Amino acid sequence: MKVLVTGGGGFLGAKICEQLRARGDIVFSVSRSFYPELDKLGVFQYQGDIAKLDVVREAIDGVDAVIHNAAKAGAWGAYEDYYNANVVGTNNVIEAMREQCVPKLVYTSTPSVTHLATNPVAGLSAQQVPYGENLKAAYASTKKIAEINALAANDSTLAVTALRPRLIWGVGDNHLLPRLVERARAGKLRLIGRGDNLVDATYVDNAAQAHLQALDALDFDSRNAGKAYFISNGEPQTMKHMVNAMLQAAGAPPCNSSIPYPIAMAVGKASEWAYNKFDLKGEPLLTQFLVEQMVTTHWYDMTPAREDFGYVPAVSFEEGVARMREFYLNHPL
Repeated sequence: MKVLVTGGGGFLGAKICEQLRARGDIVFSVSRSFYPELDKLGVFQYQGDIAKLDVVREAIDGVDAVIHNAAKAGAWGAYEDYYNANVVGTNNVIEAMREQCVPKLVYTSTPSVTHLATNPVAGLSAQQVPYGENLKAAYASTKKIAEINALAANDSTLAVTALRPRLIWGVGDNHLLPRLVERARAGKLRLIGRGDNLVDATYVDNAAQAHLQALDALDFDSRNAGKAYFISNGEPQTMKHMVNAMLQAAGAPPCNSSIPYPIAMAVGKASEWAYNKFDLKGEPLLTQFLVEQMVTTHWYDMTPAREDFGYVPAVSFEEGVARMREFYLNHPL
């Protein structure tokens, strides 16, 4: 099968490309940059911005399916930038697929589209949790629009499913873990609240595995067509345990300090105000959305993903931590 992976150079995208190539698929990627590691895998690369329809048309030409993983992520930034990458980019993928009669689309979404402030989500499926309202982060609000548009495109000529992997982590992470380690070593890392809220996360190999399984099962009349699914390891941990297990694996000191939720939220609000008021560069140390994410219980039911396309995580939390520990002994951060 010929598969296009948008954002194939990213943390998850690269692992999806790796797993597709390992089973013999012909893989294409479209990203803003060229990635030597994809070249070594034998992935054909297109460079360009998916917010430009012509770029997407060229990349999609001749493929059998698309895994749309490209997105602008983060807790801060101009809404327009998020909208162009996440909404316009997704609309372009759908339009180009329709033009060229490409029949299968797996869309990478996020649980953040269902963010409901500090309301806990415990053991529920995607069908049981509504979309969030008045989302405070541009990432979450634009991914919500994009997911709705993607699922609405599902019909008798284009089969679409959406996956919402929760907090992807593991070997190769160049975003979340390095920032945690840097702050922990500088003594600036704090938990929000007591850190006893249960959360789940997704080892990167499992997130990629779910995408391949969802693609394989997808068809116009398949059980997963037109539906969204939470994806995680299915092993809820306390926030404190999860953060400290990852820090320990990377050779960083544990985080044992915390900030009460009301103070953290006040800091987040003040930081956002200052960055907007004075047009400061970079991003705030805390935002309201991040504070709510850190303090809230978030774990999900994997039963729908298991029943509809066979998703059973191959790498446990313990095994993932062990892999990280072995990797960072030889590749210290």
